[in-house]
Parts: sequence; structure tokens; C-alpha cells
Amino acid sequence: MTEAPAPAASAGPPAPPGLTSDDEATKERRRSEEGRRRLSAARSEPASTATRRGRPPGTSRRALELIALRLFTEQGFEATTIEQIAAEAGVSPRTFFRYFSSKASVLWAEFDHEVGTIRAALAAVPPATEMMDAIRQAVVAANHYRAEDVPELRARMNLIGTEPALVSSAATHYDAWERAISDFVASRTGQPAGSLYPLTVGRATLAACRAAYDRWADRADADLTLYLDAALTALAAGFAPDALRAAPPWTTDGCL
Repeated sequence: MTEAPAPAASAGPPAPPGLTSDDEATKERRRSEEGRRRLSAARSEPASTATRRGRPPGTSRRALELIALRLFTEQGFEATTIEQIAAEAGVSPRTFFRYFSSKASVLWAEFDHEVGTIRAALAAVPPATEMMDAIRQAVVAANHYRAEDVPELRARMNLIGTEPALVSSAATHYDAWERAISDFVASRTGQPAGSLYPLTVGRATLAACRAAYDRWADRADADLTLYLDAALTALAAGFAPDALRAAPPWTTDGCL
């Protein structure tokens, strides 16, 4: 009599009702493949995508400044709120106030920084440097604008010149710039800062620089420093004919 074949060895515990062992193995393979795929995707995920998760990255002062300028131009200075600027930048209003004290300070920040830079440069001038040369060098060194910056500066100055809240505060900022010059002149001449000669030099220097800025913004053909240097050189020489700089070759009207 032929013996009945021995039962096959069990590969493991029986599968739950409704799921065969083959189905379970297939499902396990799929889970493993899904895990490997997710791990691979996480490793290859661009940094820009990863940084959007969790706490948002820090926003720079410059980024906030550009966002605010765009919103001021698009919807008006008064209509734009600090909360809108912060939201557009993806930060809280508290972060905005870490960089700026008010909406208006956004537009004046670079100008006020320039005043501080000029003061620091003049304080470090060697005594042997001629006074007007020192002023010219300090002012030129404090400015970094290039021809490609003109559109932004035009938008900024248009707001400052047309928004009532900004127009009323402009005198304070220009006065601070002027005093940076007149205080230096007072220290060089030994006269009070509010006396005639320091005031005259301060206001004449500011007027020459504003003329240089206006001409540069109108033409947008070179760095602002070229116009500032030419204007202050002529001012120091009393606009003597031999101090008037020849026009660059790209000009069409034969003058700066």
C-alpha cells in the first residue's frame, strides 16, 4: 500500500481570513517599496522646498524694504499697512519692527544710513586733508548707486515727494544730512556749527548733491558717484572754468 504523502511544512502561521500568504507577501513588498521611494524623494528634495517647512527662514531688511516699496507703489503709502508688508514677506509684524520703526522709515532707511556713514568718514579724516576734499571723498564713498538702480530710486523719491506724510518729514532727514557736513566744517574752522560758514558749506554741499542726484536720475547713464564727484569738485573750486569736468563720451548734449 502506498503511503500517503507527508503534509508540506508550514511556512508560518496561517493567514488571516480573507488574506492568503501570497497576498500578505505582496503587500509587504509594496510597503517596503513605498518606504524606499519616500526616503529617496526626501533625500533628493530641493533645499528651497525643504526650507518652506517648519519655521520660516529669516527675512532680510533689504527684502522687507523692496516688498514695502512695491506695495506702496501699487496701492499707495497710506493704504498699505505694516501687517500687509509683513504678511507678504512671510514674517510677523514684530520682525518688521526689528528693522524699521515705522512705514516711513522704510523709505528713509538708506538715506539715514548714508548720513551715519558720512559722519563716520569725516570723523576719521586726517587733519592734513583739505576740508572740501574731505567732504567730497566722504560723500562719494557713502553712495553706491548704479545706473540700474535708477528705477527703484525714482519710485522711492516719487513717494517721498508726493505723499503728504512723507513730504512733511523730508526736512528732518535733509537737515540731518546737512548737519553732518556743517558739524565737520565747524570742527575744522573752530566756529559754532550754527554760524554762517558751517551752515553755508553744509547747505551748499547738500544743494550740489541734490542737483547731482536729479541729473543722474534723469539720465541713468552712469554711477551716481560720477555726478557727485563732479558737482563737489566744481563747488570746491567756486565753479572755476578749469574745474568743470569734461562731459563723458556717451553724452549727447556735451555736458554732464
